[in-house]
Amino acid sequence: MKKITLYHGSTKVIEKPSFGEGNPKNDYGLGFYCTENQELAMEWASTERNDGFANHYEIDLGKLNILYLNKKPYHILNWLAILLKNRTFVLAQGLPADARDYLLKNFLPEYENYDVITGYRADDSYFSFANAFLNNTISLEQLRHAMYLGKLGEQIVLKSKKAFKALNYIESIRVDSNLYYPKRQARDSKAREDFQNVKSLPASADAVFVIDILRQKWTNDDTRL
Repeated sequence: MKKITLYHGSTKVIEKPSFGEGNPKNDYGLGFYCTENQELAMEWASTERNDGFANHYEIDLGKLNILYLNKKPYHILNWLAILLKNRTFVLAQGLPADARDYLLKNFLPEYENYDVITGYRADDSYFSFANAFLNNTISLEQLRHAMYLGKLGEQIVLKSKKAFKALNYIESIRVDSNLYYPKRQARDSKAREDFQNVKSLPASADAVFVIDILRQKWTNDDTRL
C-alpha cells in the first residue's frame, strides 16, 4: 500500500467527490484536482470575497495506474500538449496555431486511461508562460525554468471511478480568505515577476524556440528533450 494525504481547495465542504462532475476544460480534463500541500489548497480555496475549505483526504495509490508527467520518460512538451488538448487557448493564425497542431500531433501522450495524473498546475501565470512559448517569445529552456517560478506546485488529479473509490474523506479545514487570498495573489505575482526577469535575459546561442522544433521536426523521443 502507498497511502498519501491529499487536499482539495474549494468554497464548500466536499465529503464525497462525484465522479463525472466538474469542468472538462481543466488542465488534464475532467477529474478531481488535489494537492499534497495543505497551504496551497488553502490558497486555492480562498476567493477575494469568500472563505473556503481545504478538504482533507487519504488515498491508497497501491493499486492505481498513475501517470507522472514530471518524471521520465515524460517531458515539458507532453505537459504542454495535454494542456493544449484541454484548456482554451486563444492563438493567432500562423506560427502559434501551427505550433499547437504540431505539439498535439507529436507530443500528446495517451493520458485518458490512467487512474491518476500528477503534474504541474497551470495557474494563470503558468498559462501565460505556455502562451509565450507558443508565440515564440520564450525558449524551451525558459519555459522549463518558468515552471518552477512562484512555487505554484504540482497537482494530483483523480481521473477514474477506481481512483474516486480509493479516496477517503478525513475533514474539512475552514480557510480565512482575509489571510489566504493575499497569499494566493502574492504567489502568482511573484511567479509573473520572476518570469519577466527570465524573459528579459538574452537567449543563449543554442536556445531552442518553438519555431525550431517545427522546422527541425522534433519527435517525442528526441534526445534533446
